[in-house]
Amino acid sequence: MKFTEYQYERPNIKTFEEQFNQLLDAFIEAENYKEQDELMGKINTLRNEFESMEQIAYIRHTINTEDRVYEEEQKYFDENGPLYEGLVAKYYAALVDSKYKDALKEKWGEQIFHIAKLKVKSFSQEIVEDLKLENRLMSEYTKLLSSAKIPFEGEERTIPQLRPFQMSKDLEMRKSANEAKYKFFKENEEKFDEIYDNLVKVRTRMAKKLGYENFVELGYDRMLRTDYNKESVKNLREQVKEYIVPLATKLREKQRERLNLEKLKYYDEILTFLDGNAKPKGDAEEILEAGKKMYEGLSHETKVFFEYMMNNELMDVLSKTGKSPGGYCTYIAKYKAPFIFSNFNGTADDIDVLTHEAGHAFQVYESKEFEIPEYNFPTLEACEIHSMSMEFFTYPWMNLFFDEVDKYKFGHVSESFLFIPYGVVVDEFQHEVYENPDMNPKERKIKWREIEKKYLPHRDYEDNEFLEEGGYWYQQGHIFKNPFYYIDYVLAEICAFQFLKKSKEDFDHAWNDYLRLCKAGGSKSFLELVELAKLKSPFGEDSVKLVAREIEKYLR
Repeated sequence: MKFTEYQYERPNIKTFEEQFNQLLDAFIEAENYKEQDELMGKINTLRNEFESMEQIAYIRHTINTEDRVYEEEQKYFDENGPLYEGLVAKYYAALVDSKYKDALKEKWGEQIFHIAKLKVKSFSQEIVEDLKLENRLMSEYTKLLSSAKIPFEGEERTIPQLRPFQMSKDLEMRKSANEAKYKFFKENEEKFDEIYDNLVKVRTRMAKKLGYENFVELGYDRMLRTDYNKESVKNLREQVKEYIVPLATKLREKQRERLNLEKLKYYDEILTFLDGNAKPKGDAEEILEAGKKMYEGLSHETKVFFEYMMNNELMDVLSKTGKSPGGYCTYIAKYKAPFIFSNFNGTADDIDVLTHEAGHAFQVYESKEFEIPEYNFPTLEACEIHSMSMEFFTYPWMNLFFDEVDKYKFGHVSESFLFIPYGVVVDEFQHEVYENPDMNPKERKIKWREIEKKYLPHRDYEDNEFLEEGGYWYQQGHIFKNPFYYIDYVLAEICAFQFLKKSKEDFDHAWNDYLRLCKAGGSKSFLELVELAKLKSPFGEDSVKLVAREIEKYLR
């Protein structure tokens, strides 16, 4: 069945609540393990129905934020999502208190119980109205970002449509494209500040109501982090400062020399080579056809998966007016279907999306038979291992997309490595914000710029006052919508670079480790999954240092 044929029906929250509570009461009163296990299945079927409708509405809304029908549906879920969360939290509490917990653990493993405990801890009926407000504010941010119609080169353009001009070989063109983009953010500065200020307030208020010191601890629990904490992450950031930042600064200096510039400015960073970055061959349709050949060649599993995605039109990749910027992969449980959303723009980013988001989609496709929804996707830092590693596993097929394959690979590895210091900037900024929630918008921007200088010492904003004053982060949706998610990309990149090294040494062996990781879904915690994939923990003493050494050799 094609995605356009998926039936959407708004769930009636009252009816859902009645059905859910009936099943939950029966679960609590069950007289044996078998009965409870069967009721778990019925509860999960009901949850999958609700969540599937929510995902279909979200996808259709982000494809066209100007569609009034799905804008209303998104508002409905923003309003009723927290009520749904409250019901699921009651189920988790019953699961944790189950008389037959040992038998359930034997069947389903420990991870579902770790998740349940954190979900119970991070939710209370007292915060339902706050969660509704948080949802509304996040949707407001998406709508504001999607509203960008930036006049440039004789046309109105969205933020993704500006990207090719930002990569131009012509210095004046890329500078003016960047200036046009940040003019939009500057013009909407007060709106972005107001949305974020309200998000910080509401998240802090929820944390206090739940008994946390601040939102940092609540944020970690909402991310379901069971085997590391903020101290582990702080230590990782320090390792990045020690081992990655010096090499990143060297790489930026080499880039300056390659581009024949006196000084590398912020708008030059995206251009890797003087004669331009590697550009993909063909339009969107040809890229997807090449993707089909690539996944046929990679493995039997990826062949079956990608044909399923293509045949059922489970990808929306073209950039258009009213479409939300960015890219994501989600999952519609009722149809056991992943969905890929992105904004192709005619640059190498299109291929990165085809590999990155397809890495997510392939993983959930491989673990779709898990009967409990918590195991379809793992926690997010593990999810990002699948996506970032897939980018590297597809290297042998890059000739299908590029004439200048070596140029693409060099640029891709270089960008992936240079991302790491930026990733920790975002993470440290969020710790500072939520540990000091009374900072005003101006103080937050000053703090952002201070942290940028620590991890990105090369960055030069030239005469762009808005960026120099600390406004760069407005475009980073994770800061608004997914607090504390961003370090997950750093953790995953350190793991993905290990897969790159392993794939060069023994491709088949490395792929089997990756496939085993995908099939495990979310049935284990992050560090257990890392071990299952035969990778070194990114928190290990030498992991960051070893990655820096390997990448220096690769980019020599």
